Amino acid sequence: MPRIGAEPIRKAALINATIFEIGRAGSLNVTVAQIARRAGMSPALAHHYFGSKEQMFLSAMRYILRNYGRSVSETLPGRGQRGRLNAIVRASFAPQNFQRETVSAWVNFYALALINPEARRLLRVYHRRLRSNLVIALRPLSDDPGRVAETVGALIDGVYLRAVLIPGGVDAQAAEKLILDYLDEALT
Repeated sequence: MPRIGAEPIRKAALINATIFEIGRAGSLNVTVAQIARRAGMSPALAHHYFGSKEQMFLSAMRYILRNYGRSVSETLPGRGQRGRLNAIVRASFAPQNFQRETVSAWVNFYALALINPEARRLLRVYHRRLRSNLVIALRPLSDDPGRVAETVGALIDGVYLRAVLIPGGVDAQAAEKLILDYLDEALT
């Protein structure tokens, strides 16, 4: 007999295990059995909840994107335009968003988006939202908010890529400072 209320707990455990295992491996080259074992359940149960490893990973990325969105929202209220801009950048490097496992998941998400239409669509949604939020914050501060927003987005992506490729990773405060320094220069 199934335990009532266990499904959300099990799904959350599988999502966290997916992020951890992809971060540990540095690639999508992990098995459902590895993920399920990390979550303390059987591969059959993992397949029951998600259907495939790709769906498990896409659910993990939706979870990561929700956390990022929540981080931005929590830092926005009562901020001026530059404060809004800084909040978006800071959320990108907040501890819950800039852990090695999470960053590794992001990099692998980009790779999956090359071959998976659902991942590509989800990535496009993220890019549009990021650009839109940046442009809204930049309009009163820049003559070319679109160009500055594209550059900030590219800088964030570049820092994430370096964070998984450089041994020891990248310091979140240094990464945040790099982008905020660029904004200081671009907005003067």
